[in-house]
Amino acid sequence: MLLDFQSPLYLVYISTIAGLATTAGCLLVLLLGKPPEFLLSVLLAGAGGVMLAVVVFDLLPLALSFKQPQMVLYGFLSGNVLMLIADKMLKRRHDGNILSRQSRLQRTGILIASGIALHDIPEGMAIAAGHESTGQLGMLIAIGIALHNLPEGMATATPLLMGGTPRFKILALTFAIAFFTPFGAIIGRLAMEAVQTSLCFFIALAAGAMIFLVFAELLPLSRENHPVWAFLGGTVGFIAFGLISSLLPH
Repeated sequence: MLLDFQSPLYLVYISTIAGLATTAGCLLVLLLGKPPEFLLSVLLAGAGGVMLAVVVFDLLPLALSFKQPQMVLYGFLSGNVLMLIADKMLKRRHDGNILSRQSRLQRTGILIASGIALHDIPEGMAIAAGHESTGQLGMLIAIGIALHNLPEGMATATPLLMGGTPRFKILALTFAIAFFTPFGAIIGRLAMEAVQTSLCFFIALAAGAMIFLVFAELLPLSRENHPVWAFLGGTVGFIAFGLISSLLPH
């Protein structure tokens, strides 16, 4: 039996699939080895382009349609602040002890995994905000976040694998991380049910969180080694999902 687009069960379903993309990225590394740098650049920038298209063509126009510009501004800024806090927690430096290369690689993988888990909560809330307006928008956001989580799963698994962490532990770690996305979706759903007038705020919050991810994380990372490939990936992602968005009912 097909799930109703507007049902809470469908929200849990799409947010779980988005979260499990992290595990899928990990599996690719465990099965195929470290991916080429240019492919990571394309995937990261492509995910950024998709997210930017979702914000520009769906989230912000929908938030503005409520005719509450102050609420849109507060939500957008809150989304940025939420992601900034998660980002700062990820990048918090440890002490200056000298570590072996293996230990540094393992620590890098754990830090990346921690950052993904923190980011996944507001990402799940973004899916919930889109789902609350239309099931199709929730699905679009979930696809964009899944594309973003795929290279992040690769980025988590690669240093851990190179650092000698057992494969089953790497897989278990990324599998556990995957469930932070539906957890965030459930939190977002409950918050919107508790405050009936909050949909505009949460849609704008989702837009702010995704914009932060695009410009503070995805695009800078994608351009580090292969800016041309990153440009192509971002452009294709933006145009492709812009077209998809225009074909879906709003």
